[in-house]
Amino acid sequence: MSAIRPFQVSIDHPTIDDLKQRLATTRWPEKETPQDWSQGVPLEFCQSIVEYWQTTYDMQRLPTRLNAHPNFMTEIDGLDIHFMHIQSEQPNAKPLILTHGWPGSVVEFLNVIPLLCAPASHGAPTAQAYHLVIPSLPGFGFSGKPATTGWGTEKIAFAWAQLMARLGYTQYFAQGGDWGAIVTSTLGRVDPDHCRAIHLNMVVSPPDPNAKDLTPAEISGLQGLQHYQDWDSGYSKQQSTRPQTLGYALVDSPAGQAAWILEKFWAWTDCEGNPENVLSRDDMLDNIMVYWVNAAAASSARLYWESFGSGIGEQITVPMGGTIFPKEIFRTSKRFAERLYPNIIYWSEKDKGGHFAAFEQPEVFATEVRACFGRIN
Repeated sequence: MSAIRPFQVSIDHPTIDDLKQRLATTRWPEKETPQDWSQGVPLEFCQSIVEYWQTTYDMQRLPTRLNAHPNFMTEIDGLDIHFMHIQSEQPNAKPLILTHGWPGSVVEFLNVIPLLCAPASHGAPTAQAYHLVIPSLPGFGFSGKPATTGWGTEKIAFAWAQLMARLGYTQYFAQGGDWGAIVTSTLGRVDPDHCRAIHLNMVVSPPDPNAKDLTPAEISGLQGLQHYQDWDSGYSKQQSTRPQTLGYALVDSPAGQAAWILEKFWAWTDCEGNPENVLSRDDMLDNIMVYWVNAAAASSARLYWESFGSGIGEQITVPMGGTIFPKEIFRTSKRFAERLYPNIIYWSEKDKGGHFAAFEQPEVFATEVRACFGRIN
């Protein structure tokens, strides 16, 4: 059995000096021609974020926040996997693995850690508590970068099953959004003897082409899918076909890396046109820093190359719960989801929130997770 090693996140001074120099000498394009975000991140917004990053942002904020919790490394299938493991002090706490996606990271979950680990200290004295395992996907964050092909969502799911077993958890719950939703669903399929139930905040389930009498929510979901295909999917086509080519630009330019992620914070949060309405500059930059300091643009994009179009596969029969937020990329209905998840135990549709549920709405996210897994004795 591979050892689990304590890990400290650190960002050295040469890395920070290099970053500040690159930010200061950014070569900017001209201003966009429309007065909106339809061509991408507006020049003024991007310059404002970059200036803040260079002059005001605390470059040690990310390691300080991450190191406030226990971090570890362990080798699985020849690759180092970084994860946080936060054990609740509550005697009846249950294990829960949380999986992020792109362009997210473990940073997304920092504000839900206390809500799920110590609910009694945060206004929910009778709520179920959880031991949290929060890994960085391979090629993302502080995890290792695969040097060979094959690290798609199914292999990651098997790795997560090994991780939970290595930690001594014979029964556990799993939650995820974005690619984390695909990994979590697959984990439920490949490890049903140990994964007791899953909760997703992005339910990827195609509509039934033979369905009649579509509800307003289903019609809206189909319109959202069409909008994604027409106006919002260019990033995924690039990352699923030519991640290496993209990497040269983003690994070299922090402004470019920031813009590539900021555009999705605008498009996929419930922000009414400005991502700063729901996420602070510091929080967004914490997440961007995870990609920058690890030069992870190409390695994270390769998950699309490995997995895009492969889908989830066969039905997922473990108990499943879904929470649908209005600004989610893909929105489906319970009846459509039941085709892939025949054992739905919890379904909720919220009136506010977007793709980065734990990041945007930590209290709502924690409540939804507890409500779902509370259906399992």
